[in-house]
Amino acid sequence: MKYKLLGKSGLRVSEFALGTMTFGLEWKWGADREESKRVFDAYANAGGNFIDTANRYTEGTSEKLVGEFIASDRDHFVVATKYTLYDRLGDPNFCGNHRKNMMRSVEQSLKRLNTDFIDLLWVHVWDATTPVEEILRGLDDLVRQGKVHYIGISDAPAWIVAQANTMAELRGWTSFIALQIEYSLLQRTPERELLPMAKAFGLTVTPWGAIGGGALTGKYLRNETGRLPEHSSRRSERANKIAEVVLEVAKELGVSPSQVAIQWSRQNVQPISVIPIIGARTEAQLRDNLGALNLTLPDEAMKKLNEVSQIELGFPHDFYKADAVRLSTYAGTYDKIELRYD
Repeated sequence: MKYKLLGKSGLRVSEFALGTMTFGLEWKWGADREESKRVFDAYANAGGNFIDTANRYTEGTSEKLVGEFIASDRDHFVVATKYTLYDRLGDPNFCGNHRKNMMRSVEQSLKRLNTDFIDLLWVHVWDATTPVEEILRGLDDLVRQGKVHYIGISDAPAWIVAQANTMAELRGWTSFIALQIEYSLLQRTPERELLPMAKAFGLTVTPWGAIGGGALTGKYLRNETGRLPEHSSRRSERANKIAEVVLEVAKELGVSPSQVAIQWSRQNVQPISVIPIIGARTEAQLRDNLGALNLTLPDEAMKKLNEVSQIELGFPHDFYKADAVRLSTYAGTYDKIELRYD
């Protein structure tokens, strides 16, 4: 395992993060304590130090197990958790991005994790109701109090993240250093706005869903059951075609489909720093996912995967690429300019 700097910070994290949504059986599809510990140990023994959890994962059990597993060497691990999602149904202030829920949720996470501080606190989901300045000021207060070291934002529009980091810089508040999004061969729409924004602001991207909930392993091609409804985009005709190519590439390279899908997610958008979140219900699955550490997809494989999964970027991106627009904008010198909009 190698290490990367997280965003524009000096924080050193492993090149894969361990997703712990599977730690606990409350959601009927995770792992019990013993198997969760085996997964954790396999990751840690491979050199991993970046743990991703959240207040809602398995009704709080995930945080409790993470806290237990890191207790003997707390300062070695970079623990990331999230706030926003509800802790009490029917109560509007036990969820959301606002300061009241932020402070309450963080205090509860600290207790479940049995720690004095959170290394990285994510805003889990943009709630579209809380002012950006309220979120930023609350997060900055947590950092100044020493309860949180760094902040990141997950599942939010690109313009919100850009607005937030610009505001934070101007006001001297703590800025987001990382962006968590769904990104995979099945979900490439972040290439429109989110990934270019991350590149512009120097944010590290930690994609979730790199194997498409198992769809890219070929499980649905084999008619295996899963948690996804039949009409899910991960079980569509397009998803099946992509999965078939993933399996083809995996066979050609002598690796697993999971390894191909995970490696594509971090290789496709270079030079953006990408740290995939890998989760697993079993130690065997985790070890298989870790195999992507030693994989580099050759150009021909990347071409096959990109062609079958390509999307339309839409306006204004496709507009910029039109010959007439480039001629008008660059006066026929587009190919002679070193730094250009792509």
